[in-house]
Amino acid sequence: MTRNTDQQPTSAARPWLSRKRFSQRTDAWSTGATRALCTIGEEAFRRLTNPVTRGSQRASALRPGSERTQALLGALLPFRLLPRGFTAADLRAHLAPLLGLDPQAFRPGRIAYELRRLRLHGFIERVPGTHRYRVTARGLREALFLLRSHARLIRPGLAEIASPLPGPSRLRARLDAFEDAIERYLKEVNLAA
Repeated sequence: MTRNTDQQPTSAARPWLSRKRFSQRTDAWSTGATRALCTIGEEAFRRLTNPVTRGSQRASALRPGSERTQALLGALLPFRLLPRGFTAADLRAHLAPLLGLDPQAFRPGRIAYELRRLRLHGFIERVPGTHRYRVTARGLREALFLLRSHARLIRPGLAEIASPLPGPSRLRARLDAFEDAIERYLKEVNLAA
């Protein structure tokens, strides 16, 4: 019986071969691509959390954990569905209740300031020739991410590790194990305080 040397081995004949190739691809991706993604993520985070200047206009930073920023981003979400965009009065009507204020007490200068912050940070864009604004696709994605990570990850996680909850906590147990590992390491290298 002769063997055909031109034939490549198939993954069905040798299942370890496909696992090895997959492992090599994921290792190559994880080393270079992860660093690039972290750099991009850091730039995006800095773009939101640092003040912005475009031309002669300046806008203050959007602090992701602040009540005002959370309300401002939450007020934007329904406006993405409006084909004609939204006005300053529309934003005031949605934002004021989220901040616990009466919409009539919300001064026009304050709403103009919030619109400028959102526009310069790239969450909204002005509809040309009108006094209307439209939520950008990137703005919607970033607003959703910031709102959901704050509501579903940061607040519950901090509540779990900061307060003594009854019963076991997986997150607290893992953080305790991490602290123990650091303490053991410091004792090994004689750096314990």
